[in-house]
Amino acid sequence: MARLLIVDGHAYAYRAFYAIRGMTSPTGKPTNAVYGFIKMLAKLRASLQPSHVVVVWDGGLSAERTTALPGYKAQRPEMPDELGSQIQELVEYLAAAGLASLCRDGVEADDVIAGLARRAAVAGWDVVVASSDKDFMQLVTPRIGLVNPSDKSVKVWGAAEVRAKAGVDPQQVVDWLALVGDAVDNIPGVTGVGPKTAAGLLNQFGSVTQLYGQLDAVKSERLRGALVAATEIVRRNVELVRLKEELASDVSLADLAVRPERLETLREQYSRWGFRSMLAELVTAQVAQPVLL
Repeated sequence: MARLLIVDGHAYAYRAFYAIRGMTSPTGKPTNAVYGFIKMLAKLRASLQPSHVVVVWDGGLSAERTTALPGYKAQRPEMPDELGSQIQELVEYLAAAGLASLCRDGVEADDVIAGLARRAAVAGWDVVVASSDKDFMQLVTPRIGLVNPSDKSVKVWGAAEVRAKAGVDPQQVVDWLALVGDAVDNIPGVTGVGPKTAAGLLNQFGSVTQLYGQLDAVKSERLRGALVAATEIVRRNVELVRLKEELASDVSLADLAVRPERLETLREQYSRWGFRSMLAELVTAQVAQPVLL
């Protein structure tokens, strides 16, 4: 059976960049993000054994979301130049490693990842999304699992882990986020409603639609008043946090199959970056398979 690994490219690149500092090529260019990314990706592949792999990169903010909320993700700092210079190097590495890389102008990686995951699951594939973004909890099904880069065991999260983390089922995560908000994305939630309160409401009422249809059943007057005051905010938030699964409909899943490595290209890259241990590993690999130029 096919297994698709979808990697949140920028999430892993940022993690690698800040985990390893002061690493440069023989010519003095920063290589810490490249090195760490390659190592983390290799660990994912060794553990999960995917038949198909794609790394998805952010192509910019969604115009629809920034129109609905002008401050959407506005507080995020600019990417450091030392990291930005390594992203293209990573894209070139992925091509040499036989792995697909995808970026759509004006489209957030989250939406592309969601679309690919859903389509692959419908096709009967097993899917693992590798990211630290809690928005992806809404995607979890028996066919779609999650891996967090901070988890050294490469444990795949399912519905039980989502409920343990958020207190709700995956199909309730959009509503949970709409009530709580998301400080990382600069999305305000209902005043005074934290993760536990939101989970309690959704476990009692099932959804925000049912909650707002039965506000008189909310016992706390303060909470009821906060929900009433935030009616439009919650409605907007549902659309902000729901991933747009239709945005990757033209991508062929077959094109995401792992291809043979271009060993000579990898050798040139590792030499240029000064990755001596990776160069040594290629010696064995070149004996085992034909070279693709």
